[in-house]
Amino acid sequence: MELHLYNSLTRRKEHFVPRVAGRVGLYLCGVTVYDHCHIGHARVMVAFDIIYRWLRYLGYHVDFVRNFTDVDDKIIARANEAGEPIADLTARMIDAFHHDIDALGCLRPTLEPRATDHMDAMIAMIEALLANGHAYIADSGDVLYAVRSFADYGKLSGKNIDELAAGSRVEVDGNKRDPLDFVLWKMSKPGEPSWPSPWGAGRPGWHIECSAMSCAHLGNSFDIHGGGMDLRFPHHENEIAQARAANGGDFARYWLHNGFVNINSEKMSKSLGNFFTIREVIARYHPEVVRMFIVSTHYRSPLDFSDRALDAAKASLDRLYETRQRIGAVSASARLPQPFIDAMNDDFNTPEALAELFACARRINRALDHNTPIDDDAAAFIAMGNLLGLLQQDPAGWFQGANQGEADEIEQQIAARNKARAERDFATADKIRDQLAAQGIILKDTPEGTTWQRE
Repeated sequence: MELHLYNSLTRRKEHFVPRVAGRVGLYLCGVTVYDHCHIGHARVMVAFDIIYRWLRYLGYHVDFVRNFTDVDDKIIARANEAGEPIADLTARMIDAFHHDIDALGCLRPTLEPRATDHMDAMIAMIEALLANGHAYIADSGDVLYAVRSFADYGKLSGKNIDELAAGSRVEVDGNKRDPLDFVLWKMSKPGEPSWPSPWGAGRPGWHIECSAMSCAHLGNSFDIHGGGMDLRFPHHENEIAQARAANGGDFARYWLHNGFVNINSEKMSKSLGNFFTIREVIARYHPEVVRMFIVSTHYRSPLDFSDRALDAAKASLDRLYETRQRIGAVSASARLPQPFIDAMNDDFNTPEALAELFACARRINRALDHNTPIDDDAAAFIAMGNLLGLLQQDPAGWFQGANQGEADEIEQQIAARNKARAERDFATADKIRDQLAAQGIILKDTPEGTTWQRE
């Protein structure tokens, strides 16, 4: 089975055919760097990390571009609240982003462009839109996009432009010829950051940033554009309108959107106040547990966040690590089970891929129980884990979860218990076991010796 993916633009699964054989251009809308990332951001980053990994496994050279929005109203407001320069705030938040996303096991993209480094590209795109009648200069000096000038507006989101206008709650704005028009370049207010332009000192609107950055690095026509479902309208709809009207290219051929994260059946969002930052969650759960939780649900489906779901992910991952521990040293193989390949080629179906990983674990455990060879399955088990970004920890360390000092102390207690057992001092041996159990340390006596793990 060849790769098929669900294209939000056409609303159907399509056979993936890159514009250039052997090469894929992938653009992912990144984050606005004014605060720490939440679990919704984790879902986006992990979902597209899986997509990136699988495209590379299929042999494509992937140009993966993921941007940073490092100037906008929220950033300006937060910097003013904190009393720090905008550049300091955004640099700090980009470092925090990398810390959190790296912890989740996400590979770094090919490029991470920042909006503030692409003002010339944005200005050039706005000039093209003005020249061909898709934009106009308002009395305020702001440059606005004329939505009705683009015939395909609404194609991505399935929204009808007349219905949008009829239902618009936008207050009457003397700057706008139509309430649906949006800002391409806004005049800066006193004290705000600004850049020179043909229309005066100002800064870009949010939507033009991604249109300019994606085209600057991937060309006017590229393969895949992705992001969260919440960006489909108006952000991605506006990106298409800008890029195609300015450049005349196809812009992105395939549009991929991951589903929402829900908490108590409500979409998680900062406006509702029902969000959890990544660092809050990984302070309580290992980052790989969070990744397991995310990949257990198809990327397009809603993801229901709860401690119960994370506990279930931890239990499932523990079972896989038990198998990994039994396997011992083994090299990964490029030969994957066909069910795993079929699942990933079916719009990156990670739940089905995980099912094959667990099926492989069961085969391995049965073989080990019956002392039969496991070489092929063991190599495939490691390879599948690598492609999903799972089983990346040392198995013993995974279960023990202790720093070196704690581990050394526990090993000393185990040695004392073993000495007591050898001397048939079972009262002392039982006392040491009970003391460790009170600390949440479970001992397992095996023919190879005594092992331990946290409860």
